[in-house]
Amino acid sequence: MPFPVGFKEKYQTILGSESAAFFATFEEEPVAGFRVNPLKESLQLPQGAEPIPGMPWSYYGKVSGKSLQHVTGQLYSQEPAAQMVVDAAGIEPGMKVLDLAAAPGGKSTHILSYLNNQGFLVSNEISSKRAKILVENMERFGAQNAVVTNTDAKALSRVFKGFFDVIVLDAPCSGEGMFRKQADAMDYWTLDYPEQCASLQREILEATVTMLAPGGRLVYSTCTWAPEENEEIVSWLLSEYDFDLEQVPLKNGMVSGLNLTETARMYPHHFKGEGQFLARLHYRGTNKAKKFKGTRSNLNADQKNLWQTFEKAHLKEGLTGVLQTFGDELYLLPEGLPTLDKIRIARNGLHLGTFKKKRFEPSFALGVALKPSQSLRIYELPEEDFKAYVAGQSLPAQGNPSNGWYQLVCGQNGLGFVKISQGMVKNHYPKGLRFQ
Repeated sequence: MPFPVGFKEKYQTILGSESAAFFATFEEEPVAGFRVNPLKESLQLPQGAEPIPGMPWSYYGKVSGKSLQHVTGQLYSQEPAAQMVVDAAGIEPGMKVLDLAAAPGGKSTHILSYLNNQGFLVSNEISSKRAKILVENMERFGAQNAVVTNTDAKALSRVFKGFFDVIVLDAPCSGEGMFRKQADAMDYWTLDYPEQCASLQREILEATVTMLAPGGRLVYSTCTWAPEENEEIVSWLLSEYDFDLEQVPLKNGMVSGLNLTETARMYPHHFKGEGQFLARLHYRGTNKAKKFKGTRSNLNADQKNLWQTFEKAHLKEGLTGVLQTFGDELYLLPEGLPTLDKIRIARNGLHLGTFKKKRFEPSFALGVALKPSQSLRIYELPEEDFKAYVAGQSLPAQGNPSNGWYQLVCGQNGLGFVKISQGMVKNHYPKGLRFQ
Protein backbone atom coordinates (compact mmCIF):
# COMPACT_ATOMS: atom_id res chain seq x y z
CA MET A 1 0.00 0.00 0.00
CA PRO A 2 1.49 3.40 -0.96
CA PHE A 3 1.46 5.76 2.04
CA PRO A 4 1.31 9.57 2.08
CA VAL A 5 4.66 11.36 2.10
CA GLY A 6 6.14 11.34 5.59
CA PHE A 7 3.73 8.81 7.14
CA LYS A 8 6.02 5.80 6.97
CA GLU A 9 9.04 7.69 8.30
CA LYS A 10 6.98 9.06 11.21
CA TYR A 11 5.85 5.63 12.38
CA GLN A 12 9.20 3.99 11.82
CA THR A 13 10.48 6.51 14.38
CA ILE A 14 7.59 5.98 16.81
CA LEU A 15 7.39 2.17 16.57
CA GLY A 16 11.03 1.30 15.96
CA SER A 17 11.51 -2.46 15.69
CA GLU A 18 7.74 -3.00 15.57
CA SER A 19 7.25 -0.86 12.49
CA ALA A 20 7.73 -3.68 9.95
CA ALA A 21 4.95 -5.74 11.57
CA PHE A 22 2.78 -2.63 11.76
CA PHE A 23 3.16 -1.77 8.06
CA ALA A 24 2.62 -5.39 7.02
CA THR A 25 -0.94 -5.26 8.41
CA PHE A 26 -1.93 -2.71 5.75
CA GLU A 27 -1.75 -5.53 3.17
CA GLU A 28 -4.34 -7.53 5.16
CA GLU A 29 -8.12 -7.29 5.03
CA PRO A 30 -9.81 -4.95 7.55
CA VAL A 31 -11.42 -6.69 10.53
CA ALA A 32 -15.21 -6.48 10.71
CA GLY A 33 -17.30 -6.65 13.86
CA PHE A 34 -20.79 -6.17 15.21
CA ARG A 35 -22.73 -5.94 18.45
CA VAL A 36 -25.99 -7.57 19.48
CA ASN A 37 -28.72 -5.34 20.91
CA PRO A 38 -29.68 -6.26 24.50
CA LEU A 39 -32.75 -3.99 24.25
CA LYS A 40 -34.36 -6.45 21.83
CA GLU A 41 -36.56 -9.34 22.89
CA SER A 42 -34.95 -11.96 20.65
CA LEU A 43 -31.52 -12.24 19.03
CA GLN A 44 -30.43 -14.35 16.07
CA LEU A 45 -26.68 -14.48 15.49
CA PRO A 46 -25.24 -14.91 11.98
CA GLN A 47 -23.52 -18.19 11.31
CA GLY A 48 -19.86 -18.22 12.27
CA ALA A 49 -20.06 -15.26 14.67
CA GLU A 50 -17.00 -15.24 16.96
CA PRO A 51 -17.26 -13.50 20.36
CA ILE A 52 -14.75 -10.73 21.08
CA PRO A 53 -13.11 -11.79 24.39
CA GLY A 54 -14.18 -9.92 27.50
CA MET A 55 -16.79 -7.83 25.66
CA PRO A 56 -20.52 -8.18 26.32
CA TRP A 57 -22.59 -8.17 23.13
CA SER A 58 -19.51 -7.99 20.81
CA TYR A 59 -18.54 -10.29 17.93
CA TYR A 60 -16.21 -10.52 14.98
CA GLY A 61 -17.98 -10.94 11.67
CA LYS A 62 -20.03 -9.16 9.02
CA VAL A 63 -23.71 -8.26 9.03
CA SER A 64 -25.76 -7.72 5.88
CA GLY A 65 -27.62 -4.42 5.87
CA LYS A 66 -30.52 -6.19 4.17
CA SER A 67 -30.85 -8.97 6.73
CA LEU A 68 -33.83 -9.31 9.06
CA GLN A 69 -31.45 -9.05 12.02
CA HIS A 70 -30.12 -5.68 10.85
CA VAL A 71 -33.45 -4.20 9.78
CA THR A 72 -35.10 -5.01 13.13
CA GLY A 73 -32.14 -3.61 15.07
CA GLN A 74 -30.94 -6.87 16.58
CA LEU A 75 -27.40 -6.30 15.31
CA TYR A 76 -25.26 -3.21 14.75
CA SER A 77 -22.12 -3.28 12.60
CA GLN A 78 -19.16 -1.68 14.37
CA GLU A 79 -15.45 -2.16 13.90
CA PRO A 80 -13.85 -3.93 16.93
CA ALA A 81 -11.44 -1.16 17.99
CA ALA A 82 -14.26 1.40 17.99
CA GLN A 83 -16.22 -0.88 20.34
CA MET A 84 -13.52 -0.54 23.00
CA VAL A 85 -14.36 3.14 23.63
CA VAL A 86 -17.77 2.70 25.26
CA ASP A 87 -16.69 -0.61 26.79
CA ALA A 88 -14.16 1.37 28.84
CA ALA A 89 -16.46 4.30 29.65
CA GLY A 90 -17.95 2.87 32.84
CA ILE A 91 -21.54 3.72 31.90
CA GLU A 92 -24.28 2.50 34.22
CA PRO A 93 -28.10 2.60 34.07
CA GLY A 94 -29.50 5.94 35.23
CA MET A 95 -26.57 8.11 34.11
CA LYS A 96 -26.87 11.30 32.06
CA VAL A 97 -24.58 10.80 29.05
CA LEU A 98 -23.51 12.94 26.10
CA ASP A 99 -22.08 11.47 22.91
CA LEU A 100 -20.68 14.64 21.39
CA ALA A 101 -19.64 13.60 17.86
CA ALA A 102 -22.04 10.73 17.44
CA ALA A 103 -22.67 9.88 13.76
CA PRO A 104 -23.17 7.32 12.41
CA GLY A 105 -24.27 5.97 15.80
CA GLY A 106 -21.96 3.12 16.82
CA LYS A 107 -20.99 4.61 20.15
CA SER A 108 -24.45 6.03 20.87
CA THR A 109 -26.16 2.68 20.37
CA HIS A 110 -23.45 1.05 22.49
CA ILE A 111 -24.14 3.60 25.27
CA LEU A 112 -27.86 2.78 25.07
CA SER A 113 -27.04 -0.89 25.66
CA TYR A 114 -25.37 0.02 28.97
CA LEU A 115 -28.11 2.49 30.00
CA ASN A 116 -30.82 -0.15 29.45
CA ASN A 117 -33.54 2.52 29.03
CA GLN A 118 -32.64 4.13 32.38
CA GLY A 119 -31.19 7.64 32.53
CA PHE A 120 -30.74 9.23 29.13
CA LEU A 121 -28.42 9.99 26.26
CA VAL A 122 -27.99 13.22 24.32
CA SER A 123 -26.51 12.13 20.99
CA ASN A 124 -25.08 15.07 19.05
CA GLU A 125 -23.84 15.45 15.49
CA ILE A 126 -22.86 18.81 13.99
CA SER A 127 -23.36 17.73 10.35
CA SER A 128 -27.02 17.80 9.29
CA LYS A 129 -26.44 15.13 6.65
CA ARG A 130 -24.73 12.79 9.10
CA ALA A 131 -27.34 13.55 11.77
CA LYS A 132 -30.01 12.03 9.51
CA ILE A 133 -28.02 8.78 9.35
CA LEU A 134 -27.58 8.91 13.13
CA VAL A 135 -31.36 9.26 13.62
CA GLU A 136 -32.02 6.29 11.35
CA ASN A 137 -29.58 4.08 13.27
CA MET A 138 -30.89 5.19 16.66
CA GLU A 139 -34.48 4.43 15.64
CA ARG A 140 -33.56 0.99 14.32
CA PHE A 141 -31.78 0.22 17.60
CA GLY A 142 -34.98 1.05 19.49
CA ALA A 143 -33.83 4.07 21.50
CA GLN A 144 -36.48 5.11 24.03
CA ASN A 145 -34.36 7.41 26.22
CA ALA A 146 -32.35 9.46 23.75
CA VAL A 147 -32.47 12.84 22.04
CA VAL A 148 -30.48 13.54 18.86
CA THR A 149 -29.20 17.11 18.55
CA ASN A 150 -27.61 18.78 15.53
CA THR A 151 -25.33 21.55 16.77
CA ASP A 152 -21.83 22.31 18.10
CA ALA A 153 -20.25 21.95 21.52
CA LYS A 154 -20.49 25.67 22.31
CA ALA A 155 -24.25 25.74 21.72
CA LEU A 156 -24.72 22.63 23.85
CA SER A 157 -22.59 24.07 26.66
CA ARG A 158 -24.94 27.04 27.01
CA VAL A 159 -27.75 24.62 27.92
CA PHE A 160 -25.93 21.77 29.67
CA LYS A 161 -23.39 23.47 31.95
CA GLY A 162 -22.23 21.12 34.73
CA PHE A 163 -24.81 18.54 33.65
CA PHE A 164 -23.43 15.22 32.38
CA ASP A 165 -22.12 12.24 34.34
CA VAL A 166 -20.21 10.96 31.30
CA ILE A 167 -19.22 12.65 28.05
CA VAL A 168 -17.88 10.53 25.19
CA LEU A 169 -15.95 12.46 22.56
CA ASP A 170 -14.71 10.43 19.63
CA ALA A 171 -13.03 13.50 18.22
CA PRO A 172 -12.73 14.50 14.56
CA CYS A 173 -9.20 13.45 13.69
CA SER A 174 -6.69 12.68 10.93
CA GLY A 175 -8.11 9.15 10.58
CA GLU A 176 -4.83 7.24 10.35
CA GLY A 177 -6.41 4.22 12.02
CA MET A 178 -8.87 3.93 9.14
CA PHE A 179 -6.26 3.88 6.33
CA ARG A 180 -6.61 0.12 5.85
CA LYS A 181 -10.44 0.27 5.90
CA GLN A 182 -10.89 3.56 4.02
CA ALA A 183 -7.92 4.16 1.75
CA ASP A 184 -9.29 7.55 0.65
CA ALA A 185 -8.50 8.84 4.16
CA MET A 186 -4.89 9.00 2.96
CA ASP A 187 -5.75 11.51 0.24
CA TYR A 188 -5.86 14.49 2.61
CA TRP A 189 -3.17 13.38 5.07
CA THR A 190 0.00 15.48 5.35
CA LEU A 191 2.60 15.78 8.09
CA ASP A 192 0.88 18.97 9.25
CA TYR A 193 -2.64 17.55 9.23
CA PRO A 194 -2.57 15.97 12.73
CA GLU A 195 -1.62 19.31 14.29
CA GLN A 196 -4.46 21.02 12.41
CA CYS A 197 -6.84 18.42 13.82
CA ALA A 198 -5.38 18.89 17.30
CA SER A 199 -6.22 22.59 17.17
CA LEU A 200 -9.88 21.75 16.43
CA GLN A 201 -9.90 19.10 19.16
CA ARG A 202 -8.73 21.61 21.78
CA GLU A 203 -11.42 24.05 20.66
CA ILE A 204 -14.14 21.39 21.04
CA LEU A 205 -12.80 20.27 24.41
CA GLU A 206 -12.84 23.78 25.86
CA ALA A 207 -16.63 23.77 25.56
CA THR A 208 -16.94 20.08 26.42
CA VAL A 209 -15.30 20.34 29.84
CA THR A 210 -17.86 22.92 31.01
CA MET A 211 -20.66 20.34 30.54
CA LEU A 212 -19.19 17.83 33.00
CA ALA A 213 -20.86 17.50 36.37
CA PRO A 214 -18.48 17.49 39.37
CA GLY A 215 -17.03 13.97 39.55
CA GLY A 216 -18.02 13.33 35.94
CA ARG A 217 -15.96 11.42 33.41
CA LEU A 218 -14.61 12.44 30.02
CA VAL A 219 -13.88 9.59 27.62
CA TYR A 220 -11.68 10.94 24.83
CA SER A 221 -10.88 8.88 21.77
CA THR A 222 -9.64 9.17 18.20
CA CYS A 223 -9.20 6.75 15.30
CA THR A 224 -5.63 7.91 14.72
CA TRP A 225 -2.17 7.10 16.09
CA ALA A 226 -0.84 10.67 15.89
CA PRO A 227 0.62 11.69 19.28
CA GLU A 228 -0.33 15.31 18.50
CA GLU A 229 -4.01 14.33 18.65
CA ASN A 230 -3.76 11.78 21.42
CA GLU A 231 -1.25 11.92 24.29
CA GLU A 232 -0.47 15.59 23.65
CA ILE A 233 -4.17 16.47 23.86
CA VAL A 234 -4.52 14.50 27.10
CA SER A 235 -1.45 16.23 28.54
CA TRP A 236 -3.00 19.58 27.62
CA LEU A 237 -6.25 18.62 29.39
CA LEU A 238 -4.34 17.63 32.52
CA SER A 239 -2.42 20.91 32.54
CA GLU A 240 -5.39 23.19 31.82
CA TYR A 241 -8.18 21.54 33.82
CA ASP A 242 -8.71 19.69 37.08
CA PHE A 243 -8.61 16.11 35.79
CA ASP A 244 -7.23 12.84 37.09
CA LEU A 245 -6.20 10.33 34.45
CA GLU A 246 -7.85 6.95 35.02
CA GLN A 247 -6.50 3.62 33.87
CA VAL A 248 -8.06 2.19 30.72
CA PRO A 249 -8.23 -1.60 31.14
CA LEU A 250 -6.01 -3.18 28.50
CA LYS A 251 -7.49 -6.22 26.76
CA ASN A 252 -7.30 -8.11 23.49
CA GLY A 253 -3.91 -6.68 22.51
CA MET A 254 -4.41 -3.04 23.53
CA VAL A 255 -1.15 -1.38 24.60
CA SER A 256 -0.38 1.59 26.81
CA GLY A 257 -0.11 5.05 25.30
CA LEU A 258 3.16 6.86 24.65
CA ASN A 259 4.42 8.21 28.02
CA LEU A 260 0.89 8.16 29.49
CA THR A 261 0.53 4.53 30.52
CA GLU A 262 -3.07 4.99 31.72
CA THR A 263 -4.20 5.62 28.12
CA ALA A 264 -4.60 2.91 25.49
CA ARG A 265 -3.65 2.42 21.86
CA MET A 266 -4.88 -0.16 19.39
CA TYR A 267 -2.46 -1.17 16.64
CA PRO A 268 -3.48 -3.79 14.03
CA HIS A 269 -0.31 -5.81 14.60
CA HIS A 270 -1.34 -6.29 18.26
CA PHE A 271 -5.12 -5.84 18.25
CA LYS A 272 -7.58 -7.67 15.99
CA GLY A 273 -9.13 -4.53 14.51
CA GLU A 274 -8.26 -1.10 13.19
CA GLY A 275 -6.57 1.87 14.89
CA GLN A 276 -7.85 3.69 17.98
CA PHE A 277 -6.64 5.78 20.91
CA LEU A 278 -8.52 6.01 24.20
CA ALA A 279 -8.22 8.01 27.42
CA ARG A 280 -10.49 8.20 30.45
CA LEU A 281 -10.39 11.31 32.67
CA HIS A 282 -12.11 11.95 36.01
CA TYR A 283 -13.21 15.55 36.54
CA ARG A 284 -12.43 17.07 39.94
CA GLY A 285 -13.49 20.57 38.96
CA THR A 286 -16.57 22.44 40.12
CA ASN A 287 -18.69 23.40 37.15
CA LYS A 288 -21.76 24.99 38.69
CA ALA A 289 -24.81 23.40 37.10
CA LYS A 290 -27.07 25.83 35.31
CA LYS A 291 -30.55 26.12 36.78
CA PHE A 292 -33.16 25.13 34.24
CA LYS A 293 -36.82 24.45 33.74
CA GLY A 294 -37.35 20.86 32.75
CA THR A 295 -39.15 19.83 29.58
CA ARG A 296 -42.92 19.84 29.98
CA SER A 297 -45.78 18.32 28.06
CA ASN A 298 -47.52 20.65 25.59
CA LEU A 299 -50.41 18.41 24.50
CA ASN A 300 -53.87 19.88 24.35
CA ALA A 301 -56.83 17.97 25.79
CA ASP A 302 -57.85 16.38 22.48
CA GLN A 303 -54.32 15.21 21.71
CA LYS A 304 -53.89 13.80 25.20
CA ASN A 305 -57.17 11.90 24.89
CA LEU A 306 -56.25 10.48 21.47
CA TRP A 307 -52.84 9.28 22.71
CA GLN A 308 -54.25 7.76 25.91
CA THR A 309 -56.93 5.95 23.92
CA PHE A 310 -54.29 4.46 21.60
CA GLU A 311 -51.96 3.63 24.51
CA LYS A 312 -54.71 1.83 26.45
CA ALA A 313 -55.75 -0.20 23.40
CA HIS A 314 -52.24 -1.20 22.28
CA LEU A 315 -49.79 -1.18 25.20
CA LYS A 316 -49.77 -3.37 28.31
CA GLU A 317 -48.21 -0.51 30.32
CA GLY A 318 -47.95 3.22 29.69
CA LEU A 319 -44.66 4.69 28.50
CA THR A 320 -42.61 6.80 30.91
CA GLY A 321 -41.40 10.24 29.85
CA VAL A 322 -42.54 13.68 28.75
CA LEU A 323 -45.01 13.93 25.86
CA GLN A 324 -44.40 16.79 23.44
CA THR A 325 -45.79 17.72 20.07
CA PHE A 326 -43.97 19.36 17.21
CA GLY A 327 -46.67 20.33 14.77
CA ASP A 328 -48.83 17.23 14.47
CA GLU A 329 -45.99 14.87 15.44
CA LEU A 330 -45.89 13.36 18.95
CA TYR A 331 -42.64 12.56 20.75
CA LEU A 332 -41.66 11.01 24.06
CA LEU A 333 -38.70 12.73 25.73
CA PRO A 334 -36.67 11.42 28.67
CA GLU A 335 -37.50 13.01 32.01
CA GLY A 336 -34.93 15.38 33.52
CA LEU A 337 -33.89 17.23 30.37
CA PRO A 338 -33.69 21.02 30.24
CA THR A 339 -35.75 22.76 27.57
CA LEU A 340 -34.04 22.39 24.22
CA ASP A 341 -35.75 25.20 22.30
CA LYS A 342 -32.43 26.95 21.63
CA ILE A 343 -30.77 23.89 20.13
CA ARG A 344 -31.25 22.32 16.70
CA ILE A 345 -32.98 18.99 17.20
CA ALA A 346 -32.72 16.08 14.78
CA ARG A 347 -34.82 13.64 16.84
CA ASN A 348 -36.86 14.99 19.74
CA GLY A 349 -36.89 11.75 21.71
CA LEU A 350 -38.90 8.72 20.56
CA HIS A 351 -41.29 9.53 17.71
CA LEU A 352 -44.62 8.03 18.79
CA GLY A 353 -46.73 8.98 15.81
CA THR A 354 -48.92 11.58 14.13
CA PHE A 355 -52.16 13.28 15.09
CA LYS A 356 -54.64 13.39 12.23
CA LYS A 357 -58.30 14.36 12.13
CA LYS A 358 -59.78 12.80 15.28
CA ARG A 359 -57.30 9.92 15.23
CA PHE A 360 -53.73 8.99 16.11
CA GLU A 361 -51.46 7.00 13.79
CA PRO A 362 -48.47 5.23 15.39
CA SER A 363 -44.96 5.66 13.98
CA PHE A 364 -42.53 3.17 12.54
CA ALA A 365 -40.05 4.17 15.30
CA LEU A 366 -42.49 3.23 18.07
CA GLY A 367 -43.16 -0.15 16.49
CA VAL A 368 -39.41 -0.84 16.35
CA ALA A 369 -38.72 0.38 19.90
CA LEU A 370 -41.46 -1.65 21.58
CA LYS A 371 -40.77 -5.22 22.59
CA PRO A 372 -43.57 -7.52 21.40
CA SER A 373 -44.20 -8.43 25.04
CA GLN A 374 -45.18 -4.77 25.66
CA SER A 375 -47.90 -4.80 23.00
CA LEU A 376 -51.51 -5.91 23.29
CA ARG A 377 -52.03 -6.22 19.54
CA ILE A 378 -49.32 -7.77 17.39
CA TYR A 379 -49.34 -9.22 13.89
CA GLU A 380 -46.60 -11.73 13.18
CA LEU A 381 -45.21 -11.41 9.67
CA PRO A 382 -43.94 -14.77 8.38
CA GLU A 383 -40.20 -14.50 7.74
CA GLU A 384 -40.73 -15.65 4.16
CA ASP A 385 -42.75 -12.42 3.62
CA PHE A 386 -40.01 -10.15 5.01
CA LYS A 387 -38.43 -9.34 1.63
CA ALA A 388 -41.77 -8.47 0.07
CA TYR A 389 -42.72 -6.22 3.00
CA VAL A 390 -39.49 -4.19 3.07
CA ALA A 391 -39.85 -3.74 -0.69
CA GLY A 392 -43.16 -1.95 -0.04
CA GLN A 393 -45.73 -4.61 -0.85
CA SER A 394 -49.05 -4.98 0.96
CA LEU A 395 -49.83 -8.59 1.82
CA PRO A 396 -52.83 -10.82 2.59
CA ALA A 397 -53.35 -11.06 6.37
CA GLN A 398 -52.94 -14.50 7.90
CA GLY A 399 -55.47 -15.82 10.45
CA ASN A 400 -58.37 -13.41 9.78
CA PRO A 401 -57.37 -10.63 12.24
CA SER A 402 -59.83 -7.81 12.90
CA ASN A 403 -59.29 -4.40 11.34
CA GLY A 404 -57.02 -1.85 13.05
CA TRP A 405 -53.44 -1.06 14.02
CA TYR A 406 -51.00 -3.79 15.08
CA GLN A 407 -47.35 -3.84 16.03
CA LEU A 408 -45.73 -5.73 13.18
CA VAL A 409 -43.43 -8.46 14.48
CA CYS A 410 -40.97 -10.47 12.38
CA GLY A 411 -38.34 -12.78 13.82
CA GLN A 412 -39.77 -12.02 17.29
CA ASN A 413 -38.89 -8.30 17.07
CA GLY A 414 -40.79 -5.18 16.08
CA LEU A 415 -40.77 -3.98 12.47
CA GLY A 416 -43.02 -0.95 12.91
CA PHE A 417 -46.81 -0.74 12.88
CA VAL A 418 -49.25 -1.92 10.23
CA LYS A 419 -52.91 -1.30 9.63
CA ILE A 420 -54.97 -4.34 8.72
CA SER A 421 -58.07 -3.63 6.67
CA GLN A 422 -60.42 -6.08 4.95
CA GLY A 423 -57.94 -8.94 5.19
CA MET A 424 -54.93 -7.01 3.89
CA VAL A 425 -51.75 -5.90 5.70
CA LYS A 426 -51.32 -2.32 4.49
CA ASN A 427 -47.64 -1.54 4.02
CA HIS A 428 -46.34 1.18 6.36
CA TYR A 429 -42.62 0.51 6.00
CA PRO A 430 -41.06 3.99 5.43
CA LYS A 431 -40.53 4.69 1.74
CA GLY A 432 -37.04 6.04 2.37
CA LEU A 433 -35.97 2.71 3.91
CA ARG A 434 -37.46 0.35 1.35
CA PHE A 435 -35.19 -1.93 -0.66
CA GLN A 436 -35.35 -4.90 -2.99
